[in-house]
Amino acid sequence: MDMRKLFRQKVHLVLQRHRESVQFSRTPSSMTNSEGLKGPQVVLENTYQLAPKDSQKFPTKKAEDIMKNVFLTHLLDSKYNSDTCKNLTTQITETVKTQVKAELGNNNRFKVVVLVMIGANFGQGARVASRCLWYPQYDRFAQYEYHNESLFAVGIVYGVYYE
Repeated sequence: MDMRKLFRQKVHLVLQRHRESVQFSRTPSSMTNSEGLKGPQVVLENTYQLAPKDSQKFPTKKAEDIMKNVFLTHLLDSKYNSDTCKNLTTQITETVKTQVKAELGNNNRFKVVVLVMIGANFGQGARVASRCLWYPQYDRFAQYEYHNESLFAVGIVYGVYYE
């Protein structure tokens, strides 16, 4: 019995010395906000919004128009070259994604996924397919195809609603 009491006292002393030796050299991250100012961090409550409002539906037509404009500006008189098309694909993808997100605004609940494929046009056929978990009431997609004598391009923008 005395051994247990002695052990507890030693553990208590060690923990007390450890607590006294710990000093914070800076403000804890929970006390600074994104601008670096001191104060409590703002925590937003869950909205439990399971469906988009009518004014917040994914703009399918506007996404198609954005893809059409971006494709025409980047690919209008382009010739297929595998080296340049690799960089062009990523550039078009990022441009479409930023413009669609700008169209949606800051207060949206859509995950935007953009796929762009560019290939050589030798008269062959090409088929593009994709699969994903889909809720057809709220999730939408837009697509656009472009082709000239030397290349073809297919772009798809997915707007997937998340809670």
